[in-house]
Amino acid sequence: MARSLLATSDLHVSHEGNSEVVERLRPYTPEDWLIVAGDVGDTVTEITWTLDLLARRFAKVIWVPGNHELWTTSRDTVKARGEERYRILVDVCRELGVLTPEDPFPDWETEDETFTIAPLFTLFDYSFREPGLSFEAAMRDAHETGVVGTDDMLLHPDPHPTRQAWCAERIRYSESRLDAVAPDRRTILVSHWPLHRGPTTMLWYPRFAMWCGTTATGDWHLRYRAAVAVYGHLHIPLTFDFDGVRFEEVSLGYPREWRRRTPTPYPIRRILPADPSRTTSNHLLPGHR
Repeated sequence: MARSLLATSDLHVSHEGNSEVVERLRPYTPEDWLIVAGDVGDTVTEITWTLDLLARRFAKVIWVPGNHELWTTSRDTVKARGEERYRILVDVCRELGVLTPEDPFPDWETEDETFTIAPLFTLFDYSFREPGLSFEAAMRDAHETGVVGTDDMLLHPDPHPTRQAWCAERIRYSESRLDAVAPDRRTILVSHWPLHRGPTTMLWYPRFAMWCGTTATGDWHLRYRAAVAVYGHLHIPLTFDFDGVRFEEVSLGYPREWRRRTPTPYPIRRILPADPSRTTSNHLLPGHR
């Protein structure tokens, strides 16, 4: 069996039952790589335990942060906030041999083509809101209806003045690195937050989309020649096609979610070569985009 590029996300090992799922994860071959697209856990200890376990099993692990990794909570002994917390996690990954958005982009070679894997840390800026609705009006509506992201309380942007400002800085940084990829090279774009707004249109609570990404990345799958875009965050593990590009949501999610789907989850998706059993679910999107 040839080696595979695999992916998972939203392992949330702090939730009862999820760490047992992680302990069962194994590669199909000793040469398999694993993408971990964020939300491993809520504390540095949980994140370190999980990435260490996976790094010892897979030939290479690539990690991008999700919102939960960036939370500063009362039960975490590490009280660093914002940028400082992110840098601590990058240092943890480097000690474990795990690649991050701060490292050189690795290449994935097949018999037919070489792809550049681009792990990205993009954040969100509340721009996934109803067209024509100002940020202030959208936030008033969110608070009135009780649909407010926990990130507003636990994900601090320090030293940036706002989360929007931090997001803008990460977009500039990511674009500069993606612009440097050879123009004839296709990419595998990896992020926690979806780069395209399309998947957020099927959320149970549409207002929550404001905490799910930024319109600034809406054309990256075309601009940067993506063969596949890998993401998590939504806990809707489906495959979509936008503009002829495959988008793979690879989350495990919370126990109450995966237990509705299967009693024995195995939250690893084959990205390359593509899993032939994964068909696109665009028909589930409003307006069948």
